[in-house]
Amino acid sequence: MIFGPVAGWTAYRMHTPKWSMAPTSGAGAAGAGGRANRIGVAALYLSLEAETAIAEYQQLSPLLPPGTMVSYRIRANPILDFRAGYVPDVWPPLWEEFFCDWRELWFNKHVEPPSWVLGDEAIAAGARGILFPSQVRPSGTNLVLYTEVLGPDDAIDVYDPEEALPRNQQSWSPEK
Repeated sequence: MIFGPVAGWTAYRMHTPKWSMAPTSGAGAAGAGGRANRIGVAALYLSLEAETAIAEYQQLSPLLPPGTMVSYRIRANPILDFRAGYVPDVWPPLWEEFFCDWRELWFNKHVEPPSWVLGDEAIAAGARGILFPSQVRPSGTNLVLYTEVLGPDDAIDVYDPEEALPRNQQSWSPEK
């Protein structure tokens, strides 16, 4: 496995507006699972380009649902660098399955996606996250951070200089 640091990188994520109050939690992915995390593992999925964050949020929909774009400064080490994708002489064979259709496998066939096993292996090897190419925007790069294994020298800093992000669910309650 290839590891490296992510220091001072800028990353982006489109959040559903109602849940933009917790932009660093990873709880949404923990509840439903994601490409590189099984249910119960908190993971924050980010993109290194704003365009990729938008494309990831939109997925295959012809319309873009309402969203709140958040920018981050990231420091995490070590990060598994899978940007080049599967290379047989570099990666164990299971890594060829990283881009499996995890949703189809889990939700429709009730089969554990191999990409969940790979996420488990990355965490067990000490990785704080994985860098990988976007499947919806091939020129883009995604970063999944495992928020519960971040150490004291790691940081996910939300850029919100005017404190515009909501602080709790009351931000969405009708005014009385």
